[in-house]
Amino acid sequence: MQFSIIIPAKNEAANIGRCLDSIESVAWDSSRYEVIVIDNGSTDGTVEIARLHGVAVYVKPELTISGLRNFGAGQASGGILAFLDADCTVAAEWLSEAAHYMSRPDVVSFGSPPVVPENATWVQKAWFEVRRKSLSVGETNWLESMNMFVRRDAFITCGGFDENLITCEDYDLSLRLKRIGQMMNDSAIIAVHHGEAATVRHFFSKERWRGISNVKGVIQHGIVMAEIPSLIAPPAHCLLLAAATVGLPLIRHDMYLVVVIAFMAWQVLLLVSSFRKNRTKTDLLRVAQLYALLNVYFLARGLAFFGGKRSCV
Repeated sequence: MQFSIIIPAKNEAANIGRCLDSIESVAWDSSRYEVIVIDNGSTDGTVEIARLHGVAVYVKPELTISGLRNFGAGQASGGILAFLDADCTVAAEWLSEAAHYMSRPDVVSFGSPPVVPENATWVQKAWFEVRRKSLSVGETNWLESMNMFVRRDAFITCGGFDENLITCEDYDLSLRLKRIGQMMNDSAIIAVHHGEAATVRHFFSKERWRGISNVKGVIQHGIVMAEIPSLIAPPAHCLLLAAATVGLPLIRHDMYLVVVIAFMAWQVLLLVSSFRKNRTKTDLLRVAQLYALLNVYFLARGLAFFGGKRSCV
């Protein structure tokens, strides 16, 4: 068995059939891959739909998302573990493109950020400009577990996903994988994510939820130099925003001016970043959308840094 496709799911009746249909349509010998669905205690028809597709289905309501993936890996017989989310679909060439790395033992993990669907909202399209890698093919520091291939032996060596994390578990695993080999981004390994946050409100909720595990992940694996800017920027954004908007009665006039200048300088940096992330440099509307989403992102992540649990809805 070459590939074991591992799909965690909970109440994905609207998506799991579409996901499995796309896998069945890949241009690859079906005897050379297996599909494993690990259900987290669905109350809809997720399990029944998956079983109708003839794939292996396990029901594990007590596990975290990391635990579901680890359990699936434990049942797998393929040399390469392909982690995919239930609300994703894959291109016909998904496995044939991934197979190019089977003869590269130096590459322990490969994949790409899932693209957005054709009917994506402006929030999804704009944020994909941030999520996508700068190079179509090249070494990367981390991959998203929605479309992530990992060599089975490397996965075992690294100890799998950290089951204490409810999100950001893919980044945590990537840090450990990078210590033993290369990680490659290849945009030809195409998965489509149909569940990306479609509205600003949903985007804020998801990023705050992810931010809580991001802080927990740092506690688990320690501070990595590359993470420092992303750790400092969100709380600094929140503090500057609070000081600049409501801090006037509490701050001396000369200090308040410094705060306002610092906040405006930060906003200029966000605007510059929006121009840089936008691939179509003349699309000023997309630049404005990116600028707005970056502000929402840093606010959500900053609030997560200061504590408080919030579910992703």
